[in-house]
Amino acid sequence: MKQKIRFEKNIKDNILTVLESAEVDPGVILPLHEEDYDLEAISAACSEGFEAFLAVFRRRSFFPTRELSEKLFENAAEFFADPESDKLIIDFNDVDTLPGEDDFSLDDDDVELDELLDEDGDTKEDEMKEIDSEDDTPKFTPEDTSEHEN
Repeated sequence: MKQKIRFEKNIKDNILTVLESAEVDPGVILPLHEEDYDLEAISAACSEGFEAFLAVFRRRSFFPTRELSEKLFENAAEFFADPESDKLIIDFNDVDTLPGEDDFSLDDDDVELDELLDEDGDTKEDEMKEIDSEDDTPKFTPEDTSEHEN
């Protein structure tokens, strides 16, 4: 899944806002999550190293994978070191983390949908009427004392 993680600094309020978006369909990107952090705390943790950054960054409501966290840390270190930058966008595709996996794409020539649907198409309309001709209505008599009479 392709993701975009955006860091936005609000220096006046000492807040770092992290916005997560993902590509839900090809070309359709939707916002998924927004999380606010104390700017000084996350900046200090980032300067201490990856494990300290991870301890502050991961939360119950926002818990990125280790691969994504490493990429965010690498880019965040430069971002927090530069006081002039206020926005950072990081693109991440989790397919890149799977060794030997290629992007899956289905060509129109690969599968003939009509052929797949017609494979079992031997059932005739008369046979379907024959199956549906039986009355499936449950019948109960006043003497029936089973639990399922209603």
